Amino acid sequence: MRPRFRPVVPAGIIVTPLPPTLSYCVVNTNGRAYLLACLAAIERTHPAGVEREILVLDNDSEDGSAEAVRGLGGEIRLIALERRTGKAENDSTLMREAQGQYCLLLNEDSELRPGATEALLAALDAEPKAAAATAQLFDSSGNPVPSAWRFPGVGTAAIGALFLHRWLTVQSKGAETRRVDWAQSSALMVRREAAAEVGYMDPAFFVYYDECDFAKRLAEVGWHSLYVPGAEAVHHDQLSTDLAKGLPRIVEFHRNRDLYMHKHHGALAALAVRLLTAWSYGLRALVATVLPNRPAKVFWAHARQALFPGRSESIRDRAGSVVPFGR
Repeated sequence: MRPRFRPVVPAGIIVTPLPPTLSYCVVNTNGRAYLLACLAAIERTHPAGVEREILVLDNDSEDGSAEAVRGLGGEIRLIALERRTGKAENDSTLMREAQGQYCLLLNEDSELRPGATEALLAALDAEPKAAAATAQLFDSSGNPVPSAWRFPGVGTAAIGALFLHRWLTVQSKGAETRRVDWAQSSALMVRREAAAEVGYMDPAFFVYYDECDFAKRLAEVGWHSLYVPGAEAVHHDQLSTDLAKGLPRIVEFHRNRDLYMHKHHGALAALAVRLLTAWSYGLRALVATVLPNRPAKVFWAHARQALFPGRSESIRDRAGSVVPFGR
């Protein structure tokens, strides 16, 4: 990796400050404890000699998150929203405000492991046409979880209906850095030049499929994404199997998948994906009704929303977003 030290200049000479190499971009929504752990991990793992800035966007939290960040003082730049907006819009806001050559997008519940930032920087430095690089993610128990996949389409939906998704769609595999179609934005380093070229992320995707659409548009103009197994991060799993709490997320997931399909593949392909996805979740629900400790109601909710993505209340609806479904 190239040295990233600022040059030494003689005393008395005024020099215009150089922009940082790296901008840490953290989005937080009511995750105060996770956010503080995320920021502490940045401090522990930041590579020496790399000029940086830290930006935190607090998404109208009600748990004192913004006040906690202000209490830390130091170099952190806080953007405190008074109206809750979606993940794509928030990541775009941070990337537009950032000054670094690279933006490391982080959720508040993500914690970088030692060497992660340096490995992601090295991977993007080595491939000038790589627009984004993702880390290998681990859950709260330390188990590896997927972080990169093939682009969605009728083919990948058919693979899912045959329950071969883990083997044929997941791309975050192996011990070597490799090209992938798209990657999760929980710990995703983005080349800011590439993000600006495609207009950053599309705010029509409130949450889910935002980074997928972003990677698709980057690929269409000649950029590509990387999976970097030498970079590791923990992404704490906050989602619950309590259907009352999780239903808006299920609605949002399927609604945005359908939006992605309409945007990139058309209405017929979107319908085919609806049917194939509902089939796969319906089978899971049937099996779950006879097996212990399986969330049959959650699977049925997925099957229903896959068929009718416009029904029920989503996270966007609860936030009162003005961007309509189907934009």
